[in-house]
Amino acid sequence: MKRIALVVGTAVLGLSTLTACGGGASATPAPQSTPARSTPSLSATAKLSTATAGNFGKIVVDGTGRTLYVYDLDTSHPSKSNCDESCAALWPPLPAGTGVPQVSGVSASLVGTVTRSDGTKQLTLAGSPLYYFANDAKAGDVNGQAVDGTWWVIGANGKKITTQAPANNSSSNSGY
Repeated sequence: MKRIALVVGTAVLGLSTLTACGGGASATPAPQSTPARSTPSLSATAKLSTATAGNFGKIVVDGTGRTLYVYDLDTSHPSKSNCDESCAALWPPLPAGTGVPQVSGVSASLVGTVTRSDGTKQLTLAGSPLYYFANDAKAGDVNGQAVDGTWWVIGANGKKITTQAPANNSSSNSGY
């Protein structure tokens, strides 16, 4: 009797999972968007280094050379991210990953983490949470500089760099 209950229970669970995932024949597929850029997975070891970018000098980038930003509405002492939901869709947080972050050109003593409102861990530099800008298409892009007067590239010393972006930079994109 227990065996039959187990089989029936497994079948019901399997069917409910397929239905919830839209696996039924009558389900209309939802539009899918593939992100143009990916952020490191939560299981990856985070990497920070520096790169020279335009008139900003040395800035902090991730392990693939993508520019990292800080947000004026966050706090660094104590660390707190104030960019959630739609903000985080445009400004994805840099996941802390697992293990000790690998650093090059950045003092390991400045690197830390903050727990976000959704419970995930985000990497910080000098207490400031670090983000990507969704409109940066490739390593070296700095399109997020000075967006809304609140988003800034960050130097290896953990201080935001407030140099304005060049005129051909698309920093006029709206942020949060």
